[in-house]
Amino acid sequence: MAYQNEAQLYNCMQDLFGRVEADLPQATESLVKAKLCIRFNISSPEAMLVVNAQKRPLQIEYGRANSHKPDLDVDVTSEALHQILLGQLSLTKAVGSKKVKPKGPIWKIMALADLFYHAQKIYPAIYASRV
Repeated sequence: MAYQNEAQLYNCMQDLFGRVEADLPQATESLVKAKLCIRFNISSPEAMLVVNAQKRPLQIEYGRANSHKPDLDVDVTSEALHQILLGQLSLTKAVGSKKVKPKGPIWKIMALADLFYHAQKIYPAIYASRV
């Protein structure tokens, strides 16, 4: 299992998104242009993450209580998310194999491709420092 508990997952994601926003702002450009709000329903451990790119700055909400209605809901296991962020699993293959299950206009999930591509550059070091 990639994450032992919800707190570890949230801490890792907070570090990741903080570094992406600070060091790689171009990574969120596709999401902001599409004005998307995406909710990740993560399992094993159970967690929820909302990425709201309807306006700058990007807003990330951690936890089950959130105030935004998403344009896209994405069901994903923490292991599949971890593999995507390590670059071991492409977003396209994850969707095709149902490891990532979008609910809503499926084409909108491709706006995440840039974010994941840039995040893959820094995620391995962030994850290694958290486990």
